[in-house]
Order: sequence, then structure tokens, then C-alpha cells
Amino acid sequence: MKIAVLDASTLGDDLDLSVLTAAGDVSVFDSTSSAEIADHVSDSEVVIINKVKLGEYELLQCPNLKLVCVAATGYDNVDISFCREKGIAVCNVVGYSTSSVAQLAVSMVLYLANHLEEYTSKVRSGEYSHGGVANILKPVYHELDGKVWGIAGYGNIGRKVGKIAEALGCRVLVFKRDPVDDAECVDLETLCKQSDILTVHLPLSETTRGIFSSDLISQLKEDCIFVNVARGAVTDESALADAVRNGKIAGLGVDVYSREPFSEDHPFWQIKDRKNVCLTPHMAWGAYEARKRCIEEIIKNIESFRRGDRRNRIV
Repeated sequence: MKIAVLDASTLGDDLDLSVLTAAGDVSVFDSTSSAEIADHVSDSEVVIINKVKLGEYELLQCPNLKLVCVAATGYDNVDISFCREKGIAVCNVVGYSTSSVAQLAVSMVLYLANHLEEYTSKVRSGEYSHGGVANILKPVYHELDGKVWGIAGYGNIGRKVGKIAEALGCRVLVFKRDPVDDAECVDLETLCKQSDILTVHLPLSETTRGIFSSDLISQLKEDCIFVNVARGAVTDESALADAVRNGKIAGLGVDVYSREPFSEDHPFWQIKDRKNVCLTPHMAWGAYEARKRCIEEIIKNIESFRRGDRRNRIV
């Protein structure tokens, strides 16, 4: 099978993509714009994408396409309805980045809760060394033990974060579309009102787009730390930026954005340098082990498709 990797640069330059040759004849492109789709896909039967958008316009330029392999769990960048109509199979990769994303989500919470930006800056600047006092204890920070940790979205990542939160002594509240018996499930409004920490792990869909509205964000506690490692568009980003500026939340951690990369007219541009804000460049999923696992899973998806089996199939 002929395979085209359309945005290899988003997978990191430390991965050995030659392993994909086990699945077919591979062409690798660092990036692919909408205008380059026809040329880069050419007569390929399989495309591997991470962030490239494949809407109806792009897919119409791929007459030989049989399989789209998304190097991610989310697949909102692919026109699923069109693929279904045209008989194009779509596979994602599930569970490969659970540990990586959970690790960053918790890291953001700890970074913000412990005011690590302020404390490390006091050492770097020399303030600690020249102050003549053995310790500095401002700004005041608090233990997480006994706090309420809200989790929006309770799939693999949400569950992993929940276990870590419980290990830190937190009471875990969960918002899940279909409540489960093994977690304390509440509605989204209750989650916002009661959480001292709130981490978001929801997939992007028509029902979750903008689900954290301005109204819900206004109901967060003023000492709440809000972290989004899911999809930027599940939140009202302007409302989050306003909440930071107006002191309506204690801290904001975000790894995902409605536009990536975000530009200078994005709401977060004006708050990116604040000490209680931790913004990262959509890297939560990308620990080396996770990326390597992702490629291995894609190979298995392609081999399964070639055998006529269904593995990680969306369509």
C-alpha cells in the first residue's frame, strides 16, 4: 500500500518513521497545506495525519484514498460524515498518551498551586541569596490534601488524573455524560461551583464545543486552578482570560487552543506572561514514549485494515 505522512514535523524529529515501511511504501512530508494535498497524497491509499485538516474539499482531491490514520485520539480535524459517505475508513489511536497527558495536567496544577514561578524567580534573581533569611514563604501556598479536584471528562486520561488526585489527598468530583458508579459524578455547574482544582479532559464534539461557557466560568471559585489539556474550543477562551485578569480564578493552565498556534490577537496573548498562568505549546500528548507508541499503533491499524479487520475504527 502507498502511504503518505502529511505533517511529520508535528510528530517530532526524534522519531524513526522508517518503521512505517513495514506497512507499505511511505512518503513523508514535514507539513501539508490545503493547496498541497493533491500533490502530497497523489495516488496514496493511506494518509497519516496529526493536525492536517481533511475536510470535504481536501478529501475530494484524494481519489485513491482508502484509509485515514489520525495520529491522535481526537479526530475533529477529519470530515467523518464525508468519509462515511465515500467509504473512506478512519482510524484513531486510543490510550497511547494517557500517562503523558495526565503527567502534564498534574504538573500544571502543582506548578500553579505551589507558585513555583515566583519561588524559583526569587532564587534566580539572587533575592534569596542576598536576603539573609533562610527561607521565603510568600506568596502563601496551600496543601492540596483535602481539596476538591474536579474532572470534566472521565475517559482514560480523566481516570488517571483522578487516581493521582486521590493519591494527593483530594476529593474527586467527576462530570461525565453517562455517570458511572465508581466515581462521585455531578453536573457541570456543581463541578464548577465546588472545585478547588478543575482539569478538563473532554473530546471536542458538537455537544462539548464551548461547554465551558462564560456563565459557567463565572461560577468558578476565586481560588480555583483551571487546567485544560483537552481541546481549546471546549472553553470560552475570552472568558478564561477575563477571569485571570479580573482575579476571578487563582490560576490557569492550558496546553490546547482553538487556533494553534495562537496569534497575538488571541485572548491568551495578553495574559501569557502572568505568574499565575501556565501556557504550553500543545505538548501534553508528546512524551517520547507516547509518540513512539502512537506510531506503533498506527502500523497495527494499517495492518488490520489490510486484513479486512476493524481496529480503532471511527468509520
